[in-house]
Amino acid sequence: MRSRLAIKTHALLERFFPERRLFLRSDTDTRFIRLKSGTQAIAFTGATVVVGWSIIATAILLMDSIGSGNFREQARREQITYQQRLNALSNERDMRASEAVAAQDRFTAALRQISLMQTELLESETRRRELETGIDVIQATLRDTMNQREEINARLASLQEQIDGNGQALAAGTAESDGTLDFLAEALARTAAERDQVVVDAQEALTRAAEMEAEVAMMEDANDRIFRQLEDAMTVSVAPLDKMFKAAGMNPDSILKQVRKGYSGQGGPLMPLSFSTRGHGTLPQDTDRANSILEDMDRLNLYRIAASKAPFASPLKNAFRFTSPYGMRWGRLHAGTDFAAPHGTPIYATADGVVTHAGWSSGYGLLVKIQHEFGIETRYAHNSKLFVKVGQRVSRGQKITAMGNTGRSTGTHLHYEVRVGGKPVNPMIYIEAANDVF
Repeated sequence: MRSRLAIKTHALLERFFPERRLFLRSDTDTRFIRLKSGTQAIAFTGATVVVGWSIIATAILLMDSIGSGNFREQARREQITYQQRLNALSNERDMRASEAVAAQDRFTAALRQISLMQTELLESETRRRELETGIDVIQATLRDTMNQREEINARLASLQEQIDGNGQALAAGTAESDGTLDFLAEALARTAAERDQVVVDAQEALTRAAEMEAEVAMMEDANDRIFRQLEDAMTVSVAPLDKMFKAAGMNPDSILKQVRKGYSGQGGPLMPLSFSTRGHGTLPQDTDRANSILEDMDRLNLYRIAASKAPFASPLKNAFRFTSPYGMRWGRLHAGTDFAAPHGTPIYATADGVVTHAGWSSGYGLLVKIQHEFGIETRYAHNSKLFVKVGQRVSRGQKITAMGNTGRSTGTHLHYEVRVGGKPVNPMIYIEAANDVF
């Protein structure tokens, strides 16, 4: 059976590849090469494989070339799209920065307006108290005048009775009696004039009292308007700050308590008012409203101090782009936010504090650490220059470093960290919380 299969195979090969002879002739000799069917089949198969491989390889190269061109074109389009997105983010950041500056200006103007309105309110309250005191004096004078008028009327009636009872005797009397009559008549006329003057004075006092009461009422209305404006201004000013601290995960009451405990500002916290006038004591309603406004102003002042001690500001004022956010990256925690900008871009402190490190620190490169209030620390890494030293006290917005590419860094950028109690937190929590305030 095996030989039969070999015979059939040989016959099939002979059919397609008949045996051939290749003659090689020279001047003295003739030789030939015998090409068997199997040899020809092997040669044909090898040639077919080589040609097929060449075709497939060429097709693969062409497809790879076409694919590479498409990939490069797609990469270029994605790069352009990414650059446009970065430009849009940069423009949006600049717009937010402008809005923040405008909000700060409005905030400062509101504080000035509040201060002026507070001064007007105190002056108005003082004037009202003076007017009330004046009304008291006028009323006392009026009572004295009315008493004098009654006394004069009594004297006038007594004199009139004397004149009526002794009229005939006086007419028949001596020259001394005439003198007495003249004296009594003169006294009667003087008393009547005094009575008329007392009536005029009393009428003028009543008119003046009515005018002063009307003026007091107008002042009370003006004071009420000022109170309402101050209360509205306090609500508008304090509410965003309260929201800002809550958005940053900070308890406003706890923060303000710490600030109040360590307060060292000029003048100290605002003290409650206590209005009083002679004979009237205090007005609880106005005093309560004034003290409530003063409490809000004190809270606003403490918020202003606390805001300067927490890292709500951005570390960069020039144009930049975000290159890496806070979070897990390649299985490890990226403990900060990366900001990219040209080499040497100024970097600013985001809050008041004390420099605890200024120098080289392993993978951070040139690093600056600043310790702030409330257990907060900020870090600024990969810098090219340092402008502060250890132990130096810095203020928010003060230039501290220049952007660089030191340490473990793949390009010029700022690695910015915020740590609370030694543990890293997302810096954007603080920056975004202050977007609508600063």
